[in-house]
Amino acid sequence: GSLVAAVLAHSGRLDKEHLGARVGRLSRRGEVCTMINKKYSEFLPSMQSAEDLVAQVEGLSNNIDLLKAGIENEVQRDLNVAVAEFTELKQQLERDTLVLSVLKKLQEFDTTIKECNSALQEKQYVAAAQQLEKARSSLRSLESRRGFELKILKALGTELTVQTQNLIYHLGEEWQKLIVWKLPPSKGSSSLEAVVLSELHLYLVPPQDKDTAVPPVAAVLQALAVLGELHSKLKDFGHLLLQYILKPLISHPPLEPVPEEQPDVFILRFRSQELALDESSPMEVFEKIRLVFEVLHKHLLNVPLEQPGEGRVTLAELLGELIWEELSDCLIHNCLVNSIPTNSSKLEQYKEVIESTEEFEKALKKMQFLKEDTTALLKYACNVDSHFANKKCQDVIMAARNLMTSEIHNTVKITPDFSTALPELPDPGSGDHVKMPRGSSLVPSGTVSVGTESRLSPLTLCLPSCRISCSVQQLVELAYHTLLEATASTDLCCVQLFDCVRNIFQLFYEVVPTYHRENLQKLPQLAAIHHNNCMYIAHHLLTLGHQFRYHSTSVLSNGAATFVDLVPGFRRLGMECFLAQMRVQKGEILERLSSARNFSNMDDEENYCAANKAIKQVLHQLRRLGMVWQDVLPVNVYCKAMGALLNTALAEIVTRIAALEDISAEDADRLYSLCRIMVEEGPQVFTPLLEEDKNKKYQEEVPVYVQKWMTFKELMIILQANLQEIVDQWADGKGPLAEEFSAAEVKSLIRALFQNTERRAAALAKIK
Repeated sequence: GSLVAAVLAHSGRLDKEHLGARVGRLSRRGEVCTMINKKYSEFLPSMQSAEDLVAQVEGLSNNIDLLKAGIENEVQRDLNVAVAEFTELKQQLERDTLVLSVLKKLQEFDTTIKECNSALQEKQYVAAAQQLEKARSSLRSLESRRGFELKILKALGTELTVQTQNLIYHLGEEWQKLIVWKLPPSKGSSSLEAVVLSELHLYLVPPQDKDTAVPPVAAVLQALAVLGELHSKLKDFGHLLLQYILKPLISHPPLEPVPEEQPDVFILRFRSQELALDESSPMEVFEKIRLVFEVLHKHLLNVPLEQPGEGRVTLAELLGELIWEELSDCLIHNCLVNSIPTNSSKLEQYKEVIESTEEFEKALKKMQFLKEDTTALLKYACNVDSHFANKKCQDVIMAARNLMTSEIHNTVKITPDFSTALPELPDPGSGDHVKMPRGSSLVPSGTVSVGTESRLSPLTLCLPSCRISCSVQQLVELAYHTLLEATASTDLCCVQLFDCVRNIFQLFYEVVPTYHRENLQKLPQLAAIHHNNCMYIAHHLLTLGHQFRYHSTSVLSNGAATFVDLVPGFRRLGMECFLAQMRVQKGEILERLSSARNFSNMDDEENYCAANKAIKQVLHQLRRLGMVWQDVLPVNVYCKAMGALLNTALAEIVTRIAALEDISAEDADRLYSLCRIMVEEGPQVFTPLLEEDKNKKYQEEVPVYVQKWMTFKELMIILQANLQEIVDQWADGKGPLAEEFSAAEVKSLIRALFQNTERRAAALAKIK
């Protein structure tokens, strides 16, 4: 304090207040120091005790290290030995436990085999089968243990197989005693004489032990079910039942099942009715099949069984699953298919078949032969409209195909007033029902009224007279009658039948040219008939859809029922075939004329004979064609065809003669004589009609059909004319010669016919 006062006094700069404050602070610091000294004096004993504790801990740690070392060196060794001993004892216990369980299973296997043999001797087949299943379960348990294999297991498996087969053998013998088939000698035969000899015997032996709750039949079946062999036995039984009882009843109408019940046996045999129809109605077939199932259900199929994995079922359910699919297919294809009506008017009567089918299925379901959701047979019967249409279409297509593959040369004459058996349709506005087909003409006789005033000839739009195949006429009639059938059917059936008619004509388009290709190429008459056939079909297709438009359903009455789109194809088909034949004939004509040695050097007798022969051959060919096409082709087509062929011959002759560079007077005379043969005999090949006097008209009109006719006649004039006559025929390019020949061709002929003189030069100068 004195030091502080001295310092403050010495400074002289602090005033008295500041000095007081500083003195206060210094006083407090002194108090703090005093407190620290007090705490230090209190801490020293605690620190001393902590140091003592540290010394004790270090001593304890040393003791722990010593103890740990002792454990690691002595106790761990003893512990490892104990663990090894415990592990060994545990493994030994597991082995002993496994051996004990195996011995128990072996004991169970041995016990079940003994009990099975005992039950088998007493004919307790269900118990024997159950014991075998227990033995099989024990053996599976033994075989499933991994790492544990016994040589005895193989022997046990062999023993189990032997016992199982032994039981199956005994059950098979019992099955054969209970169910006996007496089959015809020729087992593969399905004739009526063979199947009528088939018999099924069920021996219903009552149980010998009155205390037995299960009858022998049920015991055998249950034992087979336990062993898993019932399926194969039922499969064999179902196969025999189908082959020798059910299917014969469906296929042979005279067969009738005859059940006979005796005290210890039930017999099912057949009886053949002498007066029976060729086909049984579905009602009769269903009644026969139902009778068979009723008697089988009474004596066999009503046995309840415990099926492994399926629970409690009856034998009827198991048999139904095995044979129903095949039986229903047989009923459909051999019974219901044949009962489908072939005429829409009989569809109403088919309701009886539907009701009978429904009753048949209900009866089978009641006997548990069918499941509740099984209605395949009934679905087929109810879908009669579709099946009727399918059957009708199939019959129509088959009939059409037979007509298409029949002979073409069997023909019928078609005239504008020709009447064919086509259906007569009612007036669209009359509301009458469609009548049945009867003979009538497609085109009515008399005049046709158009509007209120205009009148057309009755022959307007008629097909010209010609010959067509009888098969094609029948094909068109088939199309008309099918469409008439469609008008009286349901919408679905109507559309299907309409498509069927279209398919008929499309089939004709594909089949006939292919099937008859060789004959159409080789035989001119058949080519002409095929041409007429196509034109006849096209003629009817123009109005075929329109005629039925107002008599069909709303599906087709909107204009969709048309065949007009097929018309161009048929016309093209007929023309292409006939034009191909025309090309063949033209080729033969040119080939024959090629042997005429270019009509040169006719003064040579050999050359003249060759040319004359060629001319005669061409005329013979034309006459032959005229005969085979006579009364076959329409007159206008006939004349055009013969005119085109004759024109080919004349054009070739003109070309060959006009190309000659030198024609002597004798050559000209002989060429003229050859040309005269063509002019005189050429028109005679035009004989389109059978009546000779009517053919003169067409023979006189040869220039109309033969384009080169006048050219040919002008050539004949040139061959016999002098220079002045030729110049006159030319008439400064305005004469008849100028219309047929060019100036160059005329000059060439003049140079070939006449020598080089001033007169020839003058004549040539005028030809320009």
